[in-house]
Amino acid sequence: MLRVENISVFYRDVQALRDVSLEVPAGKIVALLGPNAAGKSTTLRAISGVSRVRGGRIILDDRPIHNSPPYRIVESGIIHVPEGRGLFSTLTVQENLELGGYTSQARRVIHESLGQVFTFFPRLEERRHQLAGSLSGGEQQMCAIARGLMARPRLLMIDEMSLGLAPMLVQTMFDIVRQISESGFTVLLVEQQIHRALQLAHSAFILENGRTVLSGKTSDLIQNEHMKKVYLGM
Repeated sequence: MLRVENISVFYRDVQALRDVSLEVPAGKIVALLGPNAAGKSTTLRAISGVSRVRGGRIILDDRPIHNSPPYRIVESGIIHVPEGRGLFSTLTVQENLELGGYTSQARRVIHESLGQVFTFFPRLEERRHQLAGSLSGGEQQMCAIARGLMARPRLLMIDEMSLGLAPMLVQTMFDIVRQISESGFTVLLVEQQIHRALQLAHSAFILENGRTVLSGKTSDLIQNEHMKKVYLGM
């Protein structure tokens, strides 16, 4: 479905990504892992068109998209839930969700989409008329993911879902992402909770210093000596 082929990204004169490659098959959960400043968020920004790609290609269904503007990439079905959530704090939960369904295709099924996201996130239905800025951190993260789902994405990219959440809520969020995947959505997940991400995802790509250093099925990566030593504390 999506292929990232040897992309390079710069911030002015500083190179953030060097020949990064990954692949996201349809219907799967893929984890993008690595230490802080490894280039994970930059990779998502490159896929969504926010950061310019200077080298390499990004291919969706055999069609290059790396030179497309962000709104075209959204229309093609790639939705980015950024780190920090990016909610409109003075709008209600429902208003935030409805803004997620702004593409022509999503607008046609907006009421059906609301029902679906409230199934995934019943707490949001209880708070649908509450201002988004008054939600707890976990509820805001739920709202951000639900807003992404309102666009009816072919690929949902979630950046640092568990950041700042209580441990009990972290597991709840991972369970919800599994439900989302089982409902037919494809997910690319950047996550600091590496143990949980490897248990959830079908495959993973490991970035270090802006490069892809490991990739494969998560069941194989868990047995990799570098993963054990550096990331899994084994």
